[in-house]
Amino acid sequence: MVTEFKYEIVERIAVLSQSSKGWTKELNLVSWNERDPKYDVREWSPDGTKMGKGITLSNDEAAMLKKALDGRTDI
Repeated sequence: MVTEFKYEIVERIAVLSQSSKGWTKELNLVSWNERDPKYDVREWSPDGTKMGKGITLSNDEAAMLKKALDGRTDI
């Protein structure tokens, strides 16, 4: 049995890259199964109907990632 899930892209924040086939790696705020939105990084098909594997971060996790990246000098 396949469990269905719902998602809504609440806010498109940034396109991080685009592949030669048109898929875009994006940072968005996404509500999964009608829950509070979380930061989400994953690839999306050109028409936005298919998604690749990605990661979802809570506000605290996103803040820790930002803090870690802000402290880097090589980027």
